Order: sequence, then structure tokens, then C-alpha cells
Amino acid sequence: MDWTEKHRPSTLSEVRGNDKARDAFEEWARTWDDHREAVILHGSPGVGKTSAAHALAADMGWPTIELNASDSRTKDVIERVAGEAAKSGTLTGGGGGRRLVIMDEADNIHGNADRGGARAITSLVKEASQPMVLIANEFYEMSKGLRNNCQEIEFRDISPRSIVPVLRDICRREDIDYEDEALETIAEKNSGDLRGAVKDLQAIAETTDRLTADDVVTGDRDTTEGIFDYLDVVIKEADAETALKTSYDVDETPDDLINWIEDNMPKDYEGAELARAYGALSNADRWLGRVRATQNYSFWKYATDNMTAGVAAARDGTKGGWTRYGPPSYWSKLGRSKGTRQTRDDIAQQIAAIDGVSMRTARREIMPFLASMTHHCKNRELTVAMAATYEMEAEHVSFITGSGKDTNKVQSIVEDAQQRQAEAAVEHSGGAFEGATASGGAGADATDTETDDEAESTDQQVTLGEGGDDEESATGEEPDTPDSDEADEDDKQSGLSDFM
Repeated sequence: MDWTEKHRPSTLSEVRGNDKARDAFEEWARTWDDHREAVILHGSPGVGKTSAAHALAADMGWPTIELNASDSRTKDVIERVAGEAAKSGTLTGGGGGRRLVIMDEADNIHGNADRGGARAITSLVKEASQPMVLIANEFYEMSKGLRNNCQEIEFRDISPRSIVPVLRDICRREDIDYEDEALETIAEKNSGDLRGAVKDLQAIAETTDRLTADDVVTGDRDTTEGIFDYLDVVIKEADAETALKTSYDVDETPDDLINWIEDNMPKDYEGAELARAYGALSNADRWLGRVRATQNYSFWKYATDNMTAGVAAARDGTKGGWTRYGPPSYWSKLGRSKGTRQTRDDIAQQIAAIDGVSMRTARREIMPFLASMTHHCKNRELTVAMAATYEMEAEHVSFITGSGKDTNKVQSIVEDAQQRQAEAAVEHSGGAFEGATASGGAGADATDTETDDEAESTDQQVTLGEGGDDEESATGEEPDTPDSDEADEDDKQSGLSDFM
């Protein structure tokens, strides 16, 4: 029997390593009648989110109903199964008739055949008369509407110090003789991932009578080992059919898989085969673009066909040797690592607000262009314009450009951007600041009447505009007024278009 199931916590008090999240989760449950909101538990895989949900249900005496990634979570299924339980206020059983609805992998709804699945969940959490728990790895992969209608609790990675006592307790229950160093090594290898540590413990314990440090294979657990193996398959070894079938077992979305293949393919391909492979990736990217435009995820299969079978078919025979594959450079630039995710999302939120797009569009479509155009601040004027337009701080400029935030170059760019914003505010105030005192006066009153739309419009015109039009405005002359049709067309462009 799988030890992660056999030794799953039976009560919230047994959930280790996330005391603050555990207490907040318990408070949510005990006060549910007061707020009646769903809750999102989010964090890395293996940190105990699902275990905590079931443990809470046991503590509260609530029966559970669960949907996970293996279920067909279409609009109809969600409304029939989860909806029936969540909306019924007359269910019998323990906990005063309450039932806990648990939806695992709630950030992975977009793969449904029926695209109404995500909307059905958002509607469900608004109307539910039963407590609901949504479990997700990536909080910001969920729709904004869903996030705004739920409480959120983050489960953080579990430290090795918190993992060791769990392993020690399992060894006691399973009557396993062990060395402390062996448990510490397992915990270190799986830092943050309690589930992975328990799986490693079981795998090793089943092959030896006494668990020693020598039994623990050295080296870090590589959570992306599957993708590295697959890169060998598609780039070096397999035919088109095998490459496609093997991709079904890779835990990567097509959006991420194409980045892995694109970055590593040139390490083994060259000449005509490289050109053919890029052609296949180009076709795959077109299908991914269609997915983004229509939200029809059934097109993913065509993208996968091209990026796997197409790339494999482009190869002239098989290839030997060992290649040092690495994660996509795009990820490192845009904060795939957990430590920079918050910075990435802060920037995306600012871009989304100014350009009138979603955070997902800002992250996946706008930020990569900004990063390419301002790489290491080589185009200084463009970098200043970007920082001014999106009101970026030094940390944000550093993140996008790849330059150190404490360097003189980045600091001077931020200072120039702030100066540009200040000049823009004065230039487009219509003379409201003339004669104003340091404490405000007439200038402050006048600017208060300016609408948000007018302020945003003038900010973008000044910070991004250069040359003739700005010079005419600075001298007080009236700029040419474009035809109404041209003006309407300009209004449709986002801030990014001004950089192109």
C-alpha cells in the first residue's frame, strides 16, 4: 500500500510544516456560517494541501465529495456532481448536515472538452450553500473572477527540519530500523516536498532491513527528470509516432513543452534538419496562438503533434552521446523560480492595469517582448520609456532587463523615468500648476477634476512619444488633430504597440 495514503494525517493537528496555514484553514471552517465563502489552498505539489482538506473534514465531521484531475470536469459534470452537493442545504450526515466539496487541481480546468468548466466553478462558489475547498499549485493560473470570490491560504514548502519527524514517525509505525543520517538525507533531497520524501522512504525501506545513509542515493530529487528523459526521446532517439505517444506521459502543458524543445533542440540539430524542426515548431506555435485567441484547448493536440512528431521527423537518423539540456531561458528571465514569482506577478498586474489586458496576457505575451527589447538596457531610451509607462521601480526594471537592480545604469533609468512622469504631469495639466503653492492651492484643485481616462491617456502620450508631437506640445502649439477613424484605431492599441 502507498505510504502517502496509509499515513495520511487523520486530523489537522497531524499536518506538519504549515502551522500558520493550518490554523487559518481551521478558522475558515469554524467561521464558515459567518462568511460562507469558498477557500483556495495553493502551494507546491506535495506540501499537504489535499491531506489538510481531508483532515479538516474528519475534524469537523463533514462527509466529503471530491473531483480531481482524472475526472471529466466539464460544465455539466461540475453542476451535476459538485453543484448538487454544494447547493443543497438539506444534506444529512455529521457536522450539522454540512458536506465538504473538494476540487483538486482547480488550476487545471482549462483542459476540459467543455470550456464552460471554469465558468461553472466560478458560478458555483458564488452560490454554494456548502463549504468548498479548491486546491491548486499555481494560484495565478486561476481566473481572476474565481480568485476574487474565494478566500486564499498559501501552503509553503516544508523545511527538512519538519520532514524528518514525519519520516521518523512512519519508521516507528512500520517497525523500521534506521540511522538518523539516512532520514536527514532523504529530507534534504526532498526539501519542500513531504510526499516525495515519504515515497523515497518507502522505496528504500522495501529493499533493506536497516535504513542507513549508504542506502540513500546521493543527489537531489529532480522534479523535472521526466522532461529531460523526454528531450532525449524526441530530439535524439524516437521516430515520429513514438515521440508523440511518449509525450502523453510528460507532465508539461504544450505551452511549456514547446519552450523546452525550442531551447534544447539546437544543441543537437544543425543545417537542414534544424530548419525542418523549426518549421514544425512554427506550426505548433500557430496552433498555440489559436488556443490563446479562441480558448479552445482542443487545438492543443495539433500543437503537440507538430512539436513532438514534427521535430522527431525532421531528424536525419538517431543521435548518440550526452547533451547538457537545461530549462528554457524564457523561464529564468521571467521568474519561473518561486523566489521571483511575486515580482513577476507585480509587474504583470501593473501592465494589465495600464494596457487593459488580463494578467495572463501580460505575463505570456507582453512581458517576453519587453524583455527582448530592453535586454540589459542596451536601448536605454526604450527602457526609460518602458519604466515610465508602467511606473516601474528598480526591482521591476532589473527583472525585465536582466540587469542588477543596484547598478548605476538601472538606478539612472528609474530616475529618468520618474522625471519623465513628473514632466508629463506638468505639461498636460493645462496650466493648472502655474502659481500653485507648495501646499497645493489651485493647482491641486484643478488636477483633481481630471478623469482617470484622461490621466492615463496623457501619461502614455508623453512617456512614449518622442520627436515632433512632443516638441510642439512643449512650446504650447496645438498639435494636428487626427481624423476620427484614425483616432479610434489608435485608441485600440495597447501600451506595448508604442514600442514596436
